[in-house]
Amino acid sequence: MRKGERAAVTLDDVSKAIIEQLQQDGRRSYAAIGKVVGLSEAAVRQRVQRLIESGVMQVVAVTDPLELGFARQAMVGVRVTGPLEPVADVIAALEEVDYVVVTAGSFDLLVEVVAESDEHLLEIISGRIRTIDGVASTETFMYLRLRKQTYSWGVR
Repeated sequence: MRKGERAAVTLDDVSKAIIEQLQQDGRRSYAAIGKVVGLSEAAVRQRVQRLIESGVMQVVAVTDPLELGFARQAMVGVRVTGPLEPVADVIAALEEVDYVVVTAGSFDLLVEVVAESDEHLLEIISGRIRTIDGVASTETFMYLRLRKQTYSWGVR
């Protein structure tokens, strides 16, 4: 197994049902989930803890950056010369970056950036990302309007 890779976790139908319940409402109580999936509250709590500890899922609050004063969101395509992982790690450490993925295609990395203003976004891209050793070029895709964002796609 390579660095950063995890062993695949096999989920039974009950664990999948628990995940689906939490995707619908991350605040749903263990007792309510237990009624749906046929387990006690304690058993659901234990399963949720194991799912979190294994890295299968996270339970988080999703915010709207615009409502929190972040006026700009953008996806930045990054082309890299040399090894991708060191560049991805440096970019991932930036506070304003909330998503980094290694890709195949026109870009080596896709990076989502949340900024307070156009000036802040420019500073992140020109002053920080483009100065990283190994970054050959970037292309920025400004978000104009969010049409869909979902975390309730279910499990297989």
